[in-house]
Amino acid sequence: MKIHEFQGRQILADAGVPVPAAAVIESIEDAATTYKQVVNEAGLGDQGLAVVKAQVHAGGRGKAGFVKLVRSPAEAEDAARFMLSNKMVSVQTGPDGLDVNKLLIAAGVEIAHEYYLAITTDRKSRRNVLIASAEGGVEIEKVAAEKPDAIITEPIDPLMGLQGHQARRVAFALGFKGKQVSQAVRIMLNLSRVFASKDCTLAEINPLIVTPATTDHPDGQVLAIDAKFSFDDNGTFRHKDIQSLFDPTEENAAEIRAKKFGLSYIALDGNIGCLVNGAGLAMATMDIIKLHGGEPANFLDVGGSATEEAVTEAFGIILSDPQVKGIMVNIFGGIMDCAVIARGIVNAAKLLGFSVPLVVRLEGTNVQAGRAILKEGAMDLPTLQAADDLADAAEKICQAV
Repeated sequence: MKIHEFQGRQILADAGVPVPAAAVIESIEDAATTYKQVVNEAGLGDQGLAVVKAQVHAGGRGKAGFVKLVRSPAEAEDAARFMLSNKMVSVQTGPDGLDVNKLLIAAGVEIAHEYYLAITTDRKSRRNVLIASAEGGVEIEKVAAEKPDAIITEPIDPLMGLQGHQARRVAFALGFKGKQVSQAVRIMLNLSRVFASKDCTLAEINPLIVTPATTDHPDGQVLAIDAKFSFDDNGTFRHKDIQSLFDPTEENAAEIRAKKFGLSYIALDGNIGCLVNGAGLAMATMDIIKLHGGEPANFLDVGGSATEEAVTEAFGIILSDPQVKGIMVNIFGGIMDCAVIARGIVNAAKLLGFSVPLVVRLEGTNVQAGRAILKEGAMDLPTLQAADDLADAAEKICQAV
């Protein structure tokens, strides 16, 4: 589960990580007033520097023009008008782009240096790791590819957590000096506690910055001016506060619909819809479709205990994708009863109607009953073809499409 930057900034602030003043808006009319509120709260005056940032679950906002520096209420309003009136298209959104419904207006800060800081899971060592770099504010993947020595990793003990001496070592390696060291160490330790306590899969600050020296802060201040969090879906039942941050408008509607019925669905770019039981069989089904020249439109695993209602819903989800030009059903019944699948197919045909080719391969538990149900329902399934095996099914659906 992902959340927005403004939500992540609040999590950081609640954990004791310093972040600049900010507020969220959803309308152009609120931009000027919110700008004034934020810059005055930060003590920057009526014409202070602020940043307007689109709140979407995708990167590349800056390059797409959806992060803008503003210095007046009018500029804030212009930035809001542009972002709320246009789709954001970046390397992570695809050509169709994303609608922007929320904007973050944050107080601007002077930056002396930018750093990268994150905690995630290293599957090789099977531990959570602190990742840091003195080259923040850019894509960390690019830094890792071009300058791997610029990346610092510190393993985190699963029982003891990140230790102070580890955080200090990283702080010195990043080049922090004077009072910056204690500030950076405190941020690392707080971020580590949040990561563990909230069942995160990623907790990222990019950039973590140091401000220029001032009379009040001769060593500058270490601040987080961006936040990115992801959470383990299997752990969110423990965190009602995190569940409340979920934004369904940022997710694929079909995937949310599937989740309600216990279906595992992921939309893809092809035109052959797949309905399969078992994740491994679903992967094999997509592979063999590609082997025969087709392109799968989705991954859909109905699992081993799906009801007729869930199977009917699965067809509705597949057919809601306008790219789908054919459907392949591949069932190997172990726990799953082939008769349940067959009745679900017939029900879906009656409710939804099938105008696209449908190829069905059934094997396993109660398969003869399942085939008989499909035969009896043939009147409602004029596009149905039965397949003898997996290869036969893939060949038939690819030819039909």
